[in-house]
Amino acid sequence: MISTKIYDEIVEFIAKANPEQVVNFFISPQSQERVELLISKKKEGNLSEEENNELEYFLVLEHIMRLAKARAMKHLSQAA
Repeated sequence: MISTKIYDEIVEFIAKANPEQVVNFFISPQSQERVELLISKKKEGNLSEEENNELEYFLVLEHIMRLAKARAMKHLSQAA
């Protein structure tokens, strides 16, 4: 389990780097298709261990980016 403090430090760094770019970041359509395929395979019970690890890594990164986007929006609103 990753400490909340570590997440918070990473999220704050990402959010402050360039808040506008963070807010506007989205994964590529190809990456989105890959994630959707992995989710579909997981629901069907056909996910390999390697694919499951890939999906888990994505979910951690997605969580970090959601937090960073929220924090970046806050920085942008305070700067306005």
